[in-house]
Amino acid sequence: MGEQGQAGVTLLGSTGSIGDNTLDVIGRHPGRFRVFALTANTQVDKLAEQCVRFQPRFAVMADSEAAMRLQEQLQATAPDVQVLAGTDGLVRVAAMDGVDVVMAGIVGAAGLLPSLAAARAGKRILLANKEALVMSGALFMQAVQENGATLLPVDSEHNAIMQCLPDDYAPGPAPRAVSKITLTASGGPFRTLALDQLDAVTPEQACAHPNWVMGRKISVDSATMMNKGLEVIEAGWLFGLPIEQISVVLHPQSVIHSLVEYHDGSVLAQMGNPDMRVPISHALGHPERIVSGAEPLDLLAVATLQFEAPDDERYPCLALATAAWQTGGTAPALLNAANEVAVQAFLDERIAFTAIPAVIRHVMEQCSVHAADTLEMILADDAAARTTACECIESGRAVTT
Repeated sequence: MGEQGQAGVTLLGSTGSIGDNTLDVIGRHPGRFRVFALTANTQVDKLAEQCVRFQPRFAVMADSEAAMRLQEQLQATAPDVQVLAGTDGLVRVAAMDGVDVVMAGIVGAAGLLPSLAAARAGKRILLANKEALVMSGALFMQAVQENGATLLPVDSEHNAIMQCLPDDYAPGPAPRAVSKITLTASGGPFRTLALDQLDAVTPEQACAHPNWVMGRKISVDSATMMNKGLEVIEAGWLFGLPIEQISVVLHPQSVIHSLVEYHDGSVLAQMGNPDMRVPISHALGHPERIVSGAEPLDLLAVATLQFEAPDDERYPCLALATAAWQTGGTAPALLNAANEVAVQAFLDERIAFTAIPAVIRHVMEQCSVHAADTLEMILADDAAARTTACECIESGRAVTT
C-alpha cells in the first residue's frame, strides 16, 4: 500500500472512456487512492489537464514528440510530474514498486505489453483491455498465477459474471456447480436496421451506441458484435470454461449485464444502469463495495426486459471470433489484429461497414496459425495479420461480406 494507506494507481489509457470513468471514481475517494501514473496515446492537452488535477508521479505519452509537448505544458502547472514516452514507459509505470493497482484501459493490442508487465510484477490488475487475454490468454494467465498477481475484470459483462459466481470459485478441471454463463449484448445501433442498408452506414452512425458512452473503436466493435466475440474468448480464459458453456444473448436495454446458470437450475444475474463506473468501482474496491456515482436502477422506468438470439447474418463477426477461439493458438491474435485494421479503415471511410468481416475472413484464411507459446510468436503473427489486412484493403478485395 502506498503513501498514508492510499493505493497507488497506474491508469493505462487515462484519456479514454475507461480512464475518464476511473478518475471520476478515484476522485470520489481521495483518502483511499493515489494516482501514481497516467498514460495517453495522442491527447496531450487532456493528459496535461489530468496531471494538473491528480498530480501523478509519472505521465506517459505514446511517442517522444508528444511527450516533449506534454513536458512543456506541465513545466508551470505540474513540474514534479516525470514524463516518459513509448512502450518502455508504459511497461515501466505498470511494474514500478510504488504501484498497487493497474487499470489496464488501453484499447487494442497496444495494451498487451504493459498489462503483461503488470502481471509479471504481481500487481492487482483491473482488466478493461480484453485484447491482452484474446492475444495471449495462456501466457497472461500463467504470468498472473506464477507471480501472485490479482486479476479483476472491468468489462461490464465479465465483472457481472464475477459478481454472480461463488466467492471461492476458481477455474480448473474439478467439477463445479456452474453449468453455463451468458454474456448479454445490446445489439448495437443496427440491431433492427434492414440488412440491405448496412453497406451504407457511416462511422458516425456506428459510433452512436444506444446505451453506452464508449470510444469509437469499441463502439464499432459493438455494432459488428466483434466486441462480444472477443468477450467470449476473454470469458473462457477468465473463468476456465469451454465454448460450449458460454452463450450470448441480445438484451437491448443493457440492464442485465450477464448471467450465471447453476446445475440446480438457479440463474443469477447482475443488473444496473449502463454506467462503467459500476464495474470500475467494484474492481477498485473489491472485496468492499464503494460509491461509484452511478444513478440507482429504476425498475419501474425500465419496465420491460427483452432478449433475442443473435442473427448470424447480421453479426458475422461473432461467428468468426468463435471459430478463432475453437482453432486456438495464435488464431485469436490474428482475428484481433485484422479487426483493428479493418475497423480503423472503416472509421477512415476507406471501406464499408460490411467489409469489416470480409477483411477478417480474408486474414484468417491467408495467415498461418501457430502455437501461442511465446510472446515473440504472438507478436509476429499479429504483425503478419496486420500486413495481410492492409494489403486486402489496399487491393480493393475488401468489398463486402
